[in-house]
Amino acid sequence: MSVVTAAPLLALLKEDDQVAQTYALESINQIVDQLWSEVSNEISRIEALYDDNAFENRKLAAIVAAKVYYNLGEYESAVKFALAADEYFDVDEKSQFVETIVSQSIDMYIRAASYNNEHRKNQKPIEPQLTSVFEKMLQKCVESGEFKLALGIAIDSYRSDVVEKVLVTRAAEDSEQNALKLITYVLSAASTTVNSTPFRTDLLQKLFNILMSMKSPDYSTLSKIIVTLNDLNLGKVLFFKLSREEAPEISYQIAFDLVSSASQGLLNGLVGSMRDEGYDPKLLGILSGIPTCDYYNTFLFRNKNIDLGLLNKTKSSMDGKFSLFHTAVSVSNGFMHAGTTDDSFIRSNLPWLGKAQNWAKFTATASLGVIHKGNLTDGKRIMEPYLPGSRAASRYIKGGSLYGLGLIYAGYGTEIIDYLKSHVVDNSSSVGDEDVDVLLHGASLGIGLAGMGSSSSELYEALKEVLYNDSAHSGEAAALGMGLVMLGSGSRNSIQDMFTYAQETQHGNISRGLAVGLAAINYGKKEMADDIIKSMIEHENSLLRYGGAYTIALAYAGTGSNKAIKKLLHVAVSDSNDDVRRAAVIALGFVLIRDYTTVPRLVELLAESHNAHVRCGTAFALGIACAGRGLQAAVDLLLPLTRDPVDFVRQAAMIALSLVFVQQTEKTNPKVKEINDLFLNVISNKHQEGLAKFGACVAQGIMNAGGRNSTIQLENVEMGTLDTKAVIGLAMFSQLWYWFPMAHFLSLSFSPTSIIGVRGQDLSIPRFDFLCHTKPDVFEYPPMFEENIDKNVEKVATAVLSTTAKAKARAKKSKKDSKEVTEEKVKKEPLAEAKPESNEESRKVDTETKEDAPFKIKYVNKAYKIENASRVVPQQLKYIAFSKDDRFVPVRKFKGSNGIVVVVDKNPNELVELIKTAKQKKDVDAPLPTPFKVEEELEFSKLQ
Repeated sequence: MSVVTAAPLLALLKEDDQVAQTYALESINQIVDQLWSEVSNEISRIEALYDDNAFENRKLAAIVAAKVYYNLGEYESAVKFALAADEYFDVDEKSQFVETIVSQSIDMYIRAASYNNEHRKNQKPIEPQLTSVFEKMLQKCVESGEFKLALGIAIDSYRSDVVEKVLVTRAAEDSEQNALKLITYVLSAASTTVNSTPFRTDLLQKLFNILMSMKSPDYSTLSKIIVTLNDLNLGKVLFFKLSREEAPEISYQIAFDLVSSASQGLLNGLVGSMRDEGYDPKLLGILSGIPTCDYYNTFLFRNKNIDLGLLNKTKSSMDGKFSLFHTAVSVSNGFMHAGTTDDSFIRSNLPWLGKAQNWAKFTATASLGVIHKGNLTDGKRIMEPYLPGSRAASRYIKGGSLYGLGLIYAGYGTEIIDYLKSHVVDNSSSVGDEDVDVLLHGASLGIGLAGMGSSSSELYEALKEVLYNDSAHSGEAAALGMGLVMLGSGSRNSIQDMFTYAQETQHGNISRGLAVGLAAINYGKKEMADDIIKSMIEHENSLLRYGGAYTIALAYAGTGSNKAIKKLLHVAVSDSNDDVRRAAVIALGFVLIRDYTTVPRLVELLAESHNAHVRCGTAFALGIACAGRGLQAAVDLLLPLTRDPVDFVRQAAMIALSLVFVQQTEKTNPKVKEINDLFLNVISNKHQEGLAKFGACVAQGIMNAGGRNSTIQLENVEMGTLDTKAVIGLAMFSQLWYWFPMAHFLSLSFSPTSIIGVRGQDLSIPRFDFLCHTKPDVFEYPPMFEENIDKNVEKVATAVLSTTAKAKARAKKSKKDSKEVTEEKVKKEPLAEAKPESNEESRKVDTETKEDAPFKIKYVNKAYKIENASRVVPQQLKYIAFSKDDRFVPVRKFKGSNGIVVVVDKNPNELVELIKTAKQKKDVDAPLPTPFKVEEELEFSKLQ
């Protein structure tokens, strides 16, 4: 028989007899879910019984109160009384009430933990009952095998101790492979969803210790943690363990990974500390970055596919007498030849180069640094004819050469830093002299590049001396240099120095340079940069607000932070200054690097803004976030912007399209031809505005970057971390709005598209093949530019140089001879032991390799073979496979990443043909030819 009223029971609650009150509560507890509305009228009486310490059944009163509040929908009060009910609240009970209370308890615990994490100096204690329920539920998750759920809740509640306990238990009770999956899950969550830097650091250090305790640790994951934390001590611990286990090949692979992703400060620290402890010299050599740069230069030179016809057409279409056009061609040429060490275009066009004036000379000279990027062995020798102290008298050539030197050694400046620093120190007291000012501008940018991420206090102080002289040109460069040197350090002293001076100086250039430098210092700092972001974004000076937008961009790069996105969108539509609004929209691209597919939808309305600066920023945001992705949604928004009525919007749209389409082929995206034709049409159109033609020319260079063998990858595929140099390169490149020479910074973002297998025993590049399971023409280069010639025009026989004829004859003879070489002959005369070649022979070998490349496709069971150290574009990686039966096998499982792969030679005693690197050829062969020189009027001396 159901109860229709609770009135009699509620009346008993008013009795003074505890027995009667207890009976009433017990009875009400049974019917409260049906008659809660009636019982709620006496909730104050029930609460009074709970508050009465003399009442023996207070906990019974608490559970009744909890159920009343639950039915009223007041969950926080319900949780409070349910937890106070102790044994009357059974977390194992299968009821809607218990499930709701538990769910709300977990939410309340997470909110309390989050508050304490954000207010570390003013924390509020969490009730023990709430903690108890929280931990009981986590234990239930673990017992039921819901490990990821338990770990996710523990991460949300900032309980690294729980995470550690679960992972240690799983590593002991389950297979290491399954435990590693959970560790990878936690690492991914820590990298993408955790907003607290101190907690993330604590979590990653615990993961590192757990991995190190395993019998077969995942060294790639360990190295990712080291890079994320930028922790020198953890790096030393890892290499010490590897040295004890005598795993040199794995050590080499980890070292190559660190070179591609770690800061220069971390690499220098490892080399310095490990050298004193007698580590393997080959390992220390790898960490110096020299082998990596050498391999990439070798690949880019051997495989260069530069469209010189297109470059010459562009040069002839853009009058070099105009500084804007001369600079555009210089930048485009640099990009097309980036890292190839091939400066033949400059050598062949000396009269055109002679047209450069003033800062165009600076940019043209610095472009040599882009071309020779990574040539750490001969970089200084190449730039020597233009450096201070040479016969070149132009201050712009001297300054440009120092900037170029920084571009060559960007991120690997150990060998050149002292030289660059000497020019800054020796000249900083002479600021005011225009010659010195230009020289210091180049030297400051050079130091920033060469010392990037080193956190060197000596370099910082030297640049600060230049800054405090308050000269517009050199001061701006010094400010940027300071930011680059302290890149990602979050140094409070540096932030204070630079922010204070940015408010004091009267030079807008310096204020803007300091603002962008502050953004660099706060790279990757997330919420730890919030204070300086607030100070900058709310400042009355628009230049500092501009820097505030970039500080958000770099501090929250790749995080997809909703907080950062909301702030940027607010600034983008409300700030009174156009430059600040443009910067805020650009910054969205950096924040959403990992969530790039959401960017087109987010900025769709901004692309139609009435404000041209917002439309310009939209284009850059799309180009940055979708760089190298070929995302159609981004292209659909950018193409209409190429027809925008405002010239600088069209400029930005074309540059952004080139960023999106870099290393895309006509088979992977049919729009490639349309985009290339667009750039050429704009360049050739005499009625197009100068800024639009500039954008088309630069975009053309990006589309053909690195001899059409480089792309832009903002994320390290193997490490899963952002590529710091690539991100900062794009951020600095976007400053070309104010200063065209900044365009060269984009070369930092170029990544060679190759898989380079390196033999572990001697770090040589053996000739071998790996498989690509797709059609060979899918990823082939777009066709070269061909001038349309009227059929009625009489064709003139092409002049054939004698050297060309000889080279072709040698090539034919070489091919014929190679067919006749027997296996026995190869064994007797291996390439590795051949006599040193002359320079001419070296060039011949390179030419033959280049000419032979298209004919090296070999089909194997619907797949074709690709030779080691050949072009492999990012979209192609998922089709690449190494066979376990091959002689050369990667030291770790190949997961579709490009770059340098250390391979194990299964037959080390058998002879193998090796590919000579650029450095090896220079070490063995005759000295380099005499470099060409630039004189005051840019009349180049006769080539040797």
